[in-house]
Amino acid sequence: MGQRIQAVKGTRDLLPPETAVWTAVERAARETFGAYGYSEIRTPILEDTELFVRSVGESTDIVGKEMYTFTDRKGRSLSLRPESTASVARAFVQHGMHNAPLPLKVYYIGPHFRYERPQKGRYRQFHQIGAELLGDAGPQSDGEVILMLVRFLSVLGFEGLVVQLNTVGDEESREAYRKGLLDYLEPQRGALSPDSQRRLTSNPLRILDSKDPADHSLLEGAPQLREFLNSESREHFEAVCGMLDRHGVAYSIESRLVRGLDYYTRTVFEIISEGLGAQDAIVGGGRYDGLIEELGGQPLPGIGFAIGEDRLIDVLPNRFREAAQTTSLVSVTAVPPVPAAEALILAEQLRDENLPILAELADRSLKSALKRAHRAGVKWVVLIGEQEQENGTVAVRDLEQGSQETMPREDLVSYLGGSR
Repeated sequence: MGQRIQAVKGTRDLLPPETAVWTAVERAARETFGAYGYSEIRTPILEDTELFVRSVGESTDIVGKEMYTFTDRKGRSLSLRPESTASVARAFVQHGMHNAPLPLKVYYIGPHFRYERPQKGRYRQFHQIGAELLGDAGPQSDGEVILMLVRFLSVLGFEGLVVQLNTVGDEESREAYRKGLLDYLEPQRGALSPDSQRRLTSNPLRILDSKDPADHSLLEGAPQLREFLNSESREHFEAVCGMLDRHGVAYSIESRLVRGLDYYTRTVFEIISEGLGAQDAIVGGGRYDGLIEELGGQPLPGIGFAIGEDRLIDVLPNRFREAAQTTSLVSVTAVPPVPAAEALILAEQLRDENLPILAELADRSLKSALKRAHRAGVKWVVLIGEQEQENGTVAVRDLEQGSQETMPREDLVSYLGGSR
């Protein structure tokens, strides 16, 4: 016997019945986003490394520490995508999608890759659900994106949702704040964590995103970004808050919220749900009005978000999870000496009526067939014995109720709720 091969560290197999939950979550995403006019986009897992260096930012941990990057046979530097906003923006520019009716609304669902220490809810191959709106700079787009997210999370059963909201301003506002933050932090450089000392030179705003407790203490007296906002950035943010007020969405303004990627401008947000503990943020996103131009396209605003699907499913409310795993599967079994082929004939007839059928294809004893049906989560078992075959009837056993009744074959579809 050969040596067993295990899944690569940091990756995992998703197995039934858990995959039914993933399918239900993704179906809810497609239905909710579709109701807002979004269409699905699918971009390659593999991209030119330069795409992420220019968009996500060379000073970020993602590019500096976490990307899976390699050189191919022709000497090109390629990377497995660590996020998809840059890929969507690249596709938008490459295919001239600015000529399509704007704004363009797209969503994606798929695997992404980052090299980080595997832990609960974090994997080196992880999955994201995200959406991007390209071509509208108005605060109403920010508001609608957040409303769509709140609706989606509510469909999944999350309660006590609160939007954590901030603005990082436009380029002019950020540059003014950058100088103010540098003036405050430079005299305290030695007290900063090594990562923050590096960021002090490359991108001081990223220090606000530090997880180091010592950095948090130093930042308590730091100037606030809102003190440096120009009138245009201030009015935009106030309009977004006004939209959430009008729609009754709970939110809090978090002045330290900057998100971890360099391309964000103006509105940034996270959404939290009550009862999830310290790691209560379910989704994050924001506006990135300069990204398309940075990647060689015409100046065009954008806003989007990404949800870590692995963690989303880990914290999914039980009611949605249980509903996703509930099945009304029907088993069809021929009782010997009736041949198993008879079960397949009836199974195909029932599938024609939109019923999910597990056909017993082996010549099993009744006891063995019922045991297998129970383990498979079957609700009803349709039995074809000698007497039923002679009379044109079937016996239907309800495994949940423990009851059984015999009926004409022509009544079976309506009894089982077929043609739904």
